[in-house]
Order: sequence, then C-alpha cells, then structure tokens
Amino acid sequence: MSKAFTREDDRPEPDLPKRLPSPLPPGAKNYMTPEGARRLRVELDALVKAADARSPSVDERIHQLTRSLESAVVVEPPSEQLEVVRFGATVSVRTLPDGPTARYRIVGVDETDVARGWISWVSPVAKALLAAELGDRVRAALPSVEVELEILEVTYGGRHDQAV
Repeated sequence: MSKAFTREDDRPEPDLPKRLPSPLPPGAKNYMTPEGARRLRVELDALVKAADARSPSVDERIHQLTRSLESAVVVEPPSEQLEVVRFGATVSVRTLPDGPTARYRIVGVDETDVARGWISWVSPVAKALLAAELGDRVRAALPSVEVELEILEVTYGGRHDQAV
C-alpha cells in the first residue's frame, strides 16, 4: 500500500462537534420574532468577545448563530390585536373534552423553549393552531395521540409568554 494512504503517526484526530440538522423543513423560511433575533445576537456577541475561551463547540455555536441570524426572516407582531393565530401569537387552549388548559407562544425554531411554552411554528400543535381563530376547535396530531384543542385566548407582543 502506498504511504500516501497511511497515517504518519498514531495521534487520534480531534473530535469535532457534529453539525445538527436544521429543524426546518427543506425550503422553509427561518421565521423569528424580534425578541428571538435580539437574544441570538446577544449570545453571538458574548461568544465572539470570549475569544480566549473558544473551543470547537463554541466555534460551532458561533457558526450556528451566524447561520440562523443570516437566514432569519424577522416577523413583527401585528399592529393591532387579532383574534386569528399567526406567527408570534400567544395562544391559550383547553384540551377537549375536559382536559387541562395550556398556553403556547408560536416562535421560530431557534427560539423554542418548551419550559416557557414557546413552541416552534413547525411543531404539530403550532401547525394546528396557525390560521385558526378565537373560539375555534382544532385537531393536533401528536406522535402518540391526536388531541382536540379549543382556542380560549389569542394575544400578541410577547405578553403572556409563560406556560400555564
């Protein structure tokens, strides 16, 4: 075998972080709320300023944040209060027939925070809610069950952004 295809030493190659696949469907726009874009910019600035503490994982996060911000389509909240569910809405729902209530804010894939009730616009619940109106009943196909949700409240502007 030619020496061109053999290793010169026994040093292991460094473990580079693996790039995560995008949670966006192919061809989908990277929608983001103005608050989400600001949070990502703050995180990116902080990581870039900490250049002396950089590691491959920090460099990869910088690359991910840069990619997300470059492809972001920032969606401003509507200028008036709507009763229809759009991107950026906070929606209170009740699981039917007599289930619990929950509050979800529909945000971009890079803003998702389940603990806060922030769900990605490509999630099954958000897809079911988008374009529905106050009082509507929608069906959301979850991985293990289909649920029916009644829309109790729709707000915009980041108010009511905590999970119920």
